[in-house]
Amino acid sequence: MANKETLKAEDRQFFQTVSDAAFSNPFSAERTERDQQLAGTQGVAGGALLKAAIASVAERVSVLERAGKASLALYSGEDREGLAFGLLFFQYHSHLAAFDDLIRRQIEEGDEPCAVPFSAELLTRLRDYGFKTDEARHYFAFFYQLRRAFYFIGQLVGQSASLRTLRCHLWNNVFTHDMRRYKDGLWNRMEDFSTLLLGETGTGKGAAAAAIGRSGYIPFNEKSGRFAESFTRNFISINLSQFPESLIESELFGHKKGAFTGAVDQHQGVFARCVPHGAIFLDEIGDVSVPVQIKLLRVLQERCFSPVGSHENKAFRGRIIAATNRSLAELRREGNFRDDFYYRLCSDVIEVPPLRRQLAEDKSSLDELLKNLLVRILGSADAGLIAEIRATLKQNLPVNYAWPGNVRELEQAVRRILLNGCYSGDPSALSGGEENLQTLADSGELDAQQLLSRYCRQLYQRFGSYEEVARRLKLDRRTVKKYVQG
Repeated sequence: MANKETLKAEDRQFFQTVSDAAFSNPFSAERTERDQQLAGTQGVAGGALLKAAIASVAERVSVLERAGKASLALYSGEDREGLAFGLLFFQYHSHLAAFDDLIRRQIEEGDEPCAVPFSAELLTRLRDYGFKTDEARHYFAFFYQLRRAFYFIGQLVGQSASLRTLRCHLWNNVFTHDMRRYKDGLWNRMEDFSTLLLGETGTGKGAAAAAIGRSGYIPFNEKSGRFAESFTRNFISINLSQFPESLIESELFGHKKGAFTGAVDQHQGVFARCVPHGAIFLDEIGDVSVPVQIKLLRVLQERCFSPVGSHENKAFRGRIIAATNRSLAELRREGNFRDDFYYRLCSDVIEVPPLRRQLAEDKSSLDELLKNLLVRILGSADAGLIAEIRATLKQNLPVNYAWPGNVRELEQAVRRILLNGCYSGDPSALSGGEENLQTLADSGELDAQQLLSRYCRQLYQRFGSYEEVARRLKLDRRTVKKYVQG
């Protein structure tokens, strides 16, 4: 048997760093450190840093290619593994623009999977490096998943500490904190991990859920030159609060013809429509009744469901993401949210931070959010218009305005400014807000009980939890509830 090639010590260390970078959360400080090591610089950041890191890897791979030593068949053990991840890193980052174009085309075309014209070239390159056919297809699907996750999670803009934490958390929710373990087997088991999103109304829980749901693994069909599913079809969202109790089970589980008065046709619910590797987003989960919770609990426990009026068991192979802006602790204490249902939902619990926290942590986040909203509304955003809207908000709103409607309110504020040139805030928030409370306190118009009552309501409006208000004010939660409901 011919002797195997060995990497030089410096190449071995370099490709180990490449491997560490490849398996790092791209929204984390660790990934920045790895890219700096690859680029050999400390003075570059953001996109420029990534370009420098990619160029460094490309140069190292090119040297091996010119020497005829870029084949995995020539190596064994750690050298083979290190080189493999170096080659994968190189090919993935060489095709970022192609993957981004594919994502945009798929969004435009909808539920029918798009053709992937660059697939043959990329798969051929991977096979030429020595990856087996099945390996090459798997890594190609993994590449697509990585880029979709980065694309959709990256749309949650802002550089506040809470937003950076959110992006890191969402990435881990898709790939786990150990991407090597995910790559080796968990990629095909993620339907076992449910997710609960918490946060005030308008914070962007739906966008966070979509980022998770559209980032699932999708196998590649080499014969058709397309991925097995469109990520737009892979994610199904349903707002549970919009359906009356009599219809919600039918919307979730479907029904047989004649199952109840008005069921003139068979109906397929969201669980039946969810494809393998897909995800269902159950928004406003805190609003569903206990009987519905029990039926959803069965789906989570047994991975099956029955349509209304049927005893047939149907398998469910998707992932469940749920969200609420209500206090689940309060609902559980009052018996309106079952503990066993909660514990089946909370494989991961992610808090989506309110807008006021983001702005308190980083004032520049406002400009990023305004730019993102203007692109959504107008298709583009220029610096002058962003500055004009920022100045209008500053002129018309109180200092440290609480933004009770969060990003959803900010979007409508932008629309109102575009229409009328002004936005004065939510009147209900302003009537009991910080500015008014401070004015009344300074004027001596409030006694101690009135002051405490108003302050409790103000904090409850901000944090949405009697427990959190009680903790901050060092009061019993029953006392807080009495003042809030006052």
